[in-house]
Amino acid sequence: MGRVVLVTGGNRGIGLAIARAFVATGDQVAITARSGELPTELAGSGAIAIAADVTDSASIDAAFDLIEATFGAVEIVVANAGITRDTLIMRMSDEDVDTVLDTNLGGAIRVARRAAKGMLKARRGRIIFVSSVVGLLGSAGQTNYAASKAGLVGLARSLARELGSRTITANVVAPGFVNTDMTAALTDERRAQIVAQVPLGRYAEPDEIAQVIVFLASDAAAYITGAVIPVDGGLGMGH
Repeated sequence: MGRVVLVTGGNRGIGLAIARAFVATGDQVAITARSGELPTELAGSGAIAIAADVTDSASIDAAFDLIEATFGAVEIVVANAGITRDTLIMRMSDEDVDTVLDTNLGGAIRVARRAAKGMLKARRGRIIFVSSVVGLLGSAGQTNYAASKAGLVGLARSLARELGSRTITANVVAPGFVNTDMTAALTDERRAQIVAQVPLGRYAEPDEIAQVIVFLASDAAAYITGAVIPVDGGLGMGH
């Protein structure tokens, strides 16, 4: 049997592509989503879906308990779950701020904290955070989202120092604009504006993000920790 992998927010978009990529490598994959439903793309793969809310520590603990009972100790965690509440700062409510920070950053901390227990015992593990080019470049109308995604860098680098002696790595992948349901909702004009800023002149495909994450979880990446790897077509160069 392969390694035990948890992907939060693994029911669609980038998260689903990550789950599929780990299934393809022969790993035992669990995804979390608020619905708890297994996407049809993962049907028959052996993957499982668990209803979990990353803003709730008890929910995260219960998810890990179920994964451990089903597959064994979690060896690889991909903290991908995230939301947006975009608006200009003067219009941004406390709820807009708190919800995004608690989900995107607080949720990643909760997942990493619970994962670290088993990884420390096993003296090995991989923790991978899905950030965003926005966390490095900034984006007007996304102050809450950008702050939450930038915070993942400090989180990963602190964990890299804290857990490295136990052969546990912590890294960040920072995607640029990716072809997902979220970006498909943008107007053609806005999509064209974004593409014009990308040196490679296109959006990424979710599988291109997933393959970088699979690499970071592989033996080939055993000496990489505390790194921020952009997969953004050159959009964030220098950041």
